[in-house]
Amino acid sequence: MSKSFIEQVHYIRIPVKDLELSAQWYRDVLGLQLLNITEELAILKVNEGPFLLILVPTEDETFSHFTIDNKQEFSIGFTSPELSKFHQHLIDNQVKVEDIKEDNGHTFFHFYDPNGNKLQVHW
Repeated sequence: MSKSFIEQVHYIRIPVKDLELSAQWYRDVLGLQLLNITEELAILKVNEGPFLLILVPTEDETFSHFTIDNKQEFSIGFTSPELSKFHQHLIDNQVKVEDIKEDNGHTFFHFYDPNGNKLQVHW
């Protein structure tokens, strides 16, 4: 097959315990645009692009990240041209955040949403 039938990634679903609280956090702390919220899901838009985050409520003990050798690994990575300012913004908003690291010219850090989902941002 020379060309994929898939055009782009449209959305990623993230499990959350408290849908309303999580939607507010993603809107107020991460600055995403809350497009819609129902009892079944919340839809958030990342800037002007086509990419969406869908928050899905669950009572299960589950996360959007996974583990390798019992170490949490992120599934979702964001970009930010103002990495240091964003890091401080998260700290100021009492977000669980790890130190900024650099790896071969790639600067990044990990942080957690209120549900314990591990996320990454890099530049």
